[in-house]
Amino acid sequence: MTDEDRSAAAPSPSGEAATRSQGGDGHAGSGAGEAQLHSGPTDQRTHNAQNPSRRHRGPVYAALDLGTNNCRLLIARPHEHGFRVLDGFTRIVRLGEGVSTSGRLGEAAMERTMEALRQCRNKLKEHQPAHARLIATEACRTAENGPSFLARVKEELGLDLEIIDRRTEAALAVTGCADLIDETAQGALMFDIGGGSSELAWLDFRGGRPKSQGRMPAAIRSWQSLPVGVVSIAEKFGGIDVTPATFEAMVSFVSEHLRQFRGREKLRQMIATHPVHLIGTSGTVTTLAGLHLGLERYERQKVDGLWMNKLQVDETMKALLSMPFDRRVSHPCIGRDRADLVLPGCAIFEAIRREWPTDRVRVADRGLREGILISLMDADRAYNRPARSYPRSRTNG
Repeated sequence: MTDEDRSAAAPSPSGEAATRSQGGDGHAGSGAGEAQLHSGPTDQRTHNAQNPSRRHRGPVYAALDLGTNNCRLLIARPHEHGFRVLDGFTRIVRLGEGVSTSGRLGEAAMERTMEALRQCRNKLKEHQPAHARLIATEACRTAENGPSFLARVKEELGLDLEIIDRRTEAALAVTGCADLIDETAQGALMFDIGGGSSELAWLDFRGGRPKSQGRMPAAIRSWQSLPVGVVSIAEKFGGIDVTPATFEAMVSFVSEHLRQFRGREKLRQMIATHPVHLIGTSGTVTTLAGLHLGLERYERQKVDGLWMNKLQVDETMKALLSMPFDRRVSHPCIGRDRADLVLPGCAIFEAIRREWPTDRVRVADRGLREGILISLMDADRAYNRPARSYPRSRTNG
C-alpha cells in the first residue's frame, strides 16, 4: 500500500510502513472468513472505553499470512482512504521445507513456525483487533499433517488459522496490489511467487475498470496457481551453486506449467495490441529491485511501486546469476535466508516474462496481508453503512 505519496512511507516502530490504499467492496473478508484469537479477545468497545485515546481513532484490524517460506503479520487502523500500519511482524520460517519430497511438515520447521506465531499472538493480544483474518497457504494445503499442525497452533497459542484455496489467495493478492496498476493500462498480469506455489491473475479492463480497489478481483479474466515456488524449485534443482544450464532447466520446468494457463494465447494477443504490464509481488521481485537501485540496505519506500523495464530486469538477473553464493549471502538486499531461494524465484519470473513479454514490470512490496486488511475494512464499512432512505412516493387522492 501507499502512505501519502506511496514513496513517502514512514516506518512504524516494528519496521512496517504506514500505508494507504483505496477502499471498495471486497468479498474475501466476509463474516464467515473472519477469525479472532481463540482465547477470546477483549470486546473492542470495552477496550476503547478503558482507553479514551483510542476511542475516536477507529477499530483495529489484523491480517496474518502463514506461507511456505514466511510468517507475516500486519496490524492497522483505517486512515482516510486507506489504512495506517500500527505494527507488523515478518520472519522466514520455511514451514514447507521438505514438503515437496516427503509430503509432510517437518518437526524443525513446525517448531520454527510455532515460535514465530507465538510472537504474532503476543502482538495480537497487545493490539486487540476488532477484526482479524489469519490464513495459511500452500504448505498447509498440501502437507498431510497441515491440518493437524494448525489444530496444534489453535490449542497451544489460541490462533485459529484457516487454509484458503488458491483462487482466494490470488484474489487477495490482486486486492492488495490493485492501486499499483497503471491507470492507462488496458490490462495487467499479476504474479505472486511464493514458497510452495505461485499465483497468476490476468486482469482485463477492456470492458471497464472496477471503481474501487476492493472490487479489482472482478476484473480477473483468467488465473492459475502453479505448483511451484522458490522452496520447491530449490529443493528440486538446488539453489546454492546455480549454473546457467541449471537456471535454464528451472525456467523450462516452470514453462511447462504455464502452458496450462487458460487464455494463454489470448493474453499474448492482448499484450501485442494493448497497453499491458506485469506486476510482481514477491521477495524475488523486490530483491531484484533493490539490486537494480544499488541499495546499501533494503528500503521498502524506494522499492514498492518501482517500475523496471525489460532491459533493467535482464541486466539485474544477469548480474545476480553471476554472483557466487557467498556474495549473495553477504549482500544487504538478499542475506543468508534468501541466498539459496532468489535464483529459483528468478527462474519463475523469467518463465513468466518469456511466456508473456511486456515492456515493463511494476514492483510491489505488498500482497496478501494488505488484501486481507482491505477486504476486512470494506466488509465492515458495508455492514455499518446506514440504510438508504427513499422519499415516499406521492399518491393522488
